[in-house]
Amino acid sequence: MSTAQQPRSRRLGGKPGKQRQPRSLRTRLVLGSVALIAVVCAVIGTVTTIALHTYLYDQLDNQVRGVATISDRGPDPSRPGGQGAAPAPDQPTDDPLNFLGGPIREDAVAAVVSSAGTITEAARSDQTSASKITELTDAQQAALQSVPQDGQAHSVYLPGLGDYRVVFSDRSSTLVGLPETDVQDTISTLIAVEVSVTAAGLVAASIAGVVMVGVALRPLRRVAATATRVSELPLHSGEVALHERVPESEADPRTEVGQVGAALNRMLDHIHHALDARQRSEMRVRQFVADASHELRTPLASIRGYAELTRRGREETGPDTRHALGRIESEAARMTGLVEDLLLLARLDSGRPLSYESTDLSPLVVDALSDARAAGQDHKWRLELPDEPALVLADAPRLQQVLVNLLANARTHTPPGTTVTARVRRQGSWVCLDIDDDGPGIPPDLLPHVFERFARGDSSRSRASGSTGLGLAIVQAVASAHGGTVTVDSVPGRTVFTVHLPACHESVPYSQAGHSLSTQA
Repeated sequence: MSTAQQPRSRRLGGKPGKQRQPRSLRTRLVLGSVALIAVVCAVIGTVTTIALHTYLYDQLDNQVRGVATISDRGPDPSRPGGQGAAPAPDQPTDDPLNFLGGPIREDAVAAVVSSAGTITEAARSDQTSASKITELTDAQQAALQSVPQDGQAHSVYLPGLGDYRVVFSDRSSTLVGLPETDVQDTISTLIAVEVSVTAAGLVAASIAGVVMVGVALRPLRRVAATATRVSELPLHSGEVALHERVPESEADPRTEVGQVGAALNRMLDHIHHALDARQRSEMRVRQFVADASHELRTPLASIRGYAELTRRGREETGPDTRHALGRIESEAARMTGLVEDLLLLARLDSGRPLSYESTDLSPLVVDALSDARAAGQDHKWRLELPDEPALVLADAPRLQQVLVNLLANARTHTPPGTTVTARVRRQGSWVCLDIDDDGPGIPPDLLPHVFERFARGDSSRSRASGSTGLGLAIVQAVASAHGGTVTVDSVPGRTVFTVHLPACHESVPYSQAGHSLSTQA
């Protein structure tokens, strides 16, 4: 792989697949506030430092020019030591640098510049020496030689002495300078104080910001907690009691968070009314289905009875009549099965308790597989059972119906020659029942809807057998009533329905001795 084809995260040195974690609102507010304070402090500190720098250097320049004025006057021989007031205009001076021995600032420097622009003599004020004047070295003189002779103040570094502020005096042809040490020390102290105060202020602002933002966001966290509790409610099924609301103190429309809380409360009121209406509608439908199914059982039984009685009567009937009576009986039986399935679903939907007892799943699987083998002799049937009892706390007749429905589904929706395997296994705290076939599989568009009532597939899993379309819905309802689940995985060549039931640890006699763990018809 070339460099241009490599992932961007690798080219930039980052770890592939690792995304930056988003910061919380509290963190962003605190960081934003602290950053704003830091910018303000930096601006104030910069402006203050520049202003002080300008002010101190102006003062230093004035001092340097004052020393240059003294150098223009020269020494006064009338005073002791020849120092003091300026001489008369026509009075000659012995040494133009003698003024450095006067009462001027220590470490002041001066240099005499010839008409050719070169330094002929340079010295500095040294109060520790006897003459109070010390000559400058060649390197120091060379540094002074680089100062422009334009009458303006310039900064120059003198080796061994540090930075100096130097001015050229045209009147005396002299370079005069004073050290910048005091100015630089003052500015450095100011910068240190500004940095220390800013750092302390940012720490204090961070602590105060965390506390203040935490207090300000407390109502928003309560609103979020209410929404979280609502999201955890089982709103998709069963009786719904939606009583969660944002407290009135957090639903004040005069504040932004209060507006969110009030809007959430109104939305919860609408959802509560909608769910209540849905629940009442479902209850009416369930009651109607239960009542209708119960009432239809009697006339269906009568129709089947009269049809069978007519067919078995002494009077001779023609072939067409016998065929019609057979069709009446078969359709009445089919409709009776549909009514029984609807009645069972209505009872399960209404939450009627089942009769639970410790049940070994293995014998139920053996009996159901034997019935399926008799009904589907053109299929291959396999049985895989564990060595130990597969105990579950269940309603045995309902589990028997689950097995019958799953095996009938595999038999009726797969072509002849398909191998169907019924498997019981233990998985942690669950007992799993697998019905596995190597048929053509379930179409992908139908797979998410196989457990819905009256779901219809395509020709690959057609309903030519005349099933009610409620078998898998009953499987899911019974599994849910036992505290379990049912799942399906299907690809061309393999379809597996898996029922998960909570395992029961109560001991029951194991009646499966003599059954092989793997049988094949």
